[in-house]
Amino acid sequence: MVQPVRITASCMLLAVAALSGSAVAQSPSGVPSLTSSTVISGRDLTWDMAFLPDGTMFFTEKCRGLSVRLPNGSVNALLGIKDSKGYPETAADLFCSGQAGMSGVAIDPQFATNRFIYVFSASSMTAPGSNRVLRLTVNNDLTRVAGRTDIVTDIAYKPAASNHPFGDPGAHNGGRLRFGPADGFLYVTTGDTHNGAVPQSPTLMGGKVLRIDRDGRAAPGNNAPQGFDARVYTYGHRNPQGICFRPGTNQPYTAENGPWHSDEVTALTAGGNAGWDPRPNMAGRGDCPDNYCGYSPNQMGAMDPKERSAFMPMTDLKTYPNAMKPAWNNDMLSQGMSSCTFLTGPQWKDWNGRMLVTLMGIGIHGTPVGNRLDVLDIAADGSSATRTTASLPMPAGRFRSAVQGPDGNLYVATDQGDIYQLKPN
Repeated sequence: MVQPVRITASCMLLAVAALSGSAVAQSPSGVPSLTSSTVISGRDLTWDMAFLPDGTMFFTEKCRGLSVRLPNGSVNALLGIKDSKGYPETAADLFCSGQAGMSGVAIDPQFATNRFIYVFSASSMTAPGSNRVLRLTVNNDLTRVAGRTDIVTDIAYKPAASNHPFGDPGAHNGGRLRFGPADGFLYVTTGDTHNGAVPQSPTLMGGKVLRIDRDGRAAPGNNAPQGFDARVYTYGHRNPQGICFRPGTNQPYTAENGPWHSDEVTALTAGGNAGWDPRPNMAGRGDCPDNYCGYSPNQMGAMDPKERSAFMPMTDLKTYPNAMKPAWNNDMLSQGMSSCTFLTGPQWKDWNGRMLVTLMGIGIHGTPVGNRLDVLDIAADGSSATRTTASLPMPAGRFRSAVQGPDGNLYVATDQGDIYQLKPN
């Protein structure tokens, strides 16, 4: 297992100063120093961002809806979920419950001509609820959306379950939307919804990465196994909340929440199995609460390394020897990995071409452990990685999304409702 590379004390001071907006001293040679400024504040659970080339930023608030920030700094509300205030229109079927709500947002590569954007949201349109991908058309002055078309309507959603001891309704949705930079298809991450049958199922659209066109049809080359829905690009996932594409190769990688251990970053291959299978009576397991072994047996014990061999692995190579192997497993810790982006440009110095992942700061049994931005130097074949960790304390908030903007700077959204610009120097 690769040991993390800890940053120096001076870099720790740099990280703290970054979010206060103060000037900082130059970092060691080859490592960018960061300064920060607040782009948006006072919102509610900002979940994702997507940029136009001029810096226009669409963003979602999980329990409110979709808005757009213009280059001059003004914000236009566009589409609210049920009962949201201050939006020109709301959708009565879109709702927020637990981890579910309006999450991912993506801009069509042909936006200049078709004006399409896409959001991932929970909907009550089909009982007992579902997650959906909505395509919307934005008007020319960016004040309204219209022409809603639900291009994916059958993504798993977790309803109330009286026998399930873990998590509220709406858990484990995935929810990230990204267009592939080379192929132009939309990648959709979906979660296992605390349902043991979902990740390995050929027909249930949870625990998957879907790859589709702008109308929701399966993209060619998905290589879904025989009997699988043709939209499936990879399967056997737990809760992938991040997907990003490596510069140069354009290979997709997921960033995925682990089961009290082993957040994972994985290079994806078409038709690949990520190896998560929380069904009971698999690999010698007995019965599990509500037929979901995702937290047991031995998932919630002490994090002593001597005990970790007893954990049900996130990527079960014993049961699935051909599963996609993770490049990095967060030192067998689960701390709420939520998104990823690759940093590009000479302004990032040694970090140019490396992956940045966000961690929301959740420790064992849900205890807060602080937010992190980790920079991963991933081997060319995607088999291993080394990490540089910057500690960035964020009072009353957790990192939810990180996106590199068209200006080359990093933008970070938090559950607190703030979006920061982090500028390398």
